[in-house]
Amino acid sequence: MSRLFLPLWLLAVPVAALAQATLAAGTAPLTDAALAAAGDNDAPPETQAAEDGAPASAAEDDAGAPPAEAADAAAVEGPPRGHPDNPFLGSEVTISQFLWLAHPVVVMADTPNDPAFQRQMELLRARPEALAERHVVVIVDTDPAARSEVRQRLRPRGFALVVLGMDGQVIVRKPAPWDVREISRAIDRTPQRRQEIRDSGSGG
Repeated sequence: MSRLFLPLWLLAVPVAALAQATLAAGTAPLTDAALAAAGDNDAPPETQAAEDGAPASAAEDDAGAPPAEAADAAAVEGPPRGHPDNPFLGSEVTISQFLWLAHPVVVMADTPNDPAFQRQMELLRARPEALAERHVVVIVDTDPAARSEVRQRLRPRGFALVVLGMDGQVIVRKPAPWDVREISRAIDRTPQRRQEIRDSGSGG
């Protein structure tokens, strides 16, 4: 079988033409459409997100954010029980529940419309931080007909403010509203509170 031999110059012409065409195509300026297409395909996620009008870290923020339901639940939950804005009711607790855990501050009246009762609650809400520092839980009882354990034990006549120690003993009983500063001073005189202050001082 005979072989076909071509002159080298015939082979060089197509190769040279192909090289020239390739070079020309590579150096030709890109059109706007080509640039746009390249940007769509090759742009990094941050740049692409910015061009789309979305922040670069939107996906990361969404991934790290808590579910909307959890955020709503936290907002609805509000202050803890025993806070002046969320007090315990006398009908749902007993004094013994707080032994060596907290200082109960009990506000009682025959009706929640009693001006003294309303004033006392305003005073407590004005300085909740001082109460929290002394482990105070606020208990309210404005329903004499319920005959709660708290009311039967403390036996108020109309309005009464009763501050108890962590041992469950009455520290002070007042027939009129008391400021948080006065309540704090009464608690600070108890042996338990003095020991707590000494312990926190030595620890620091």
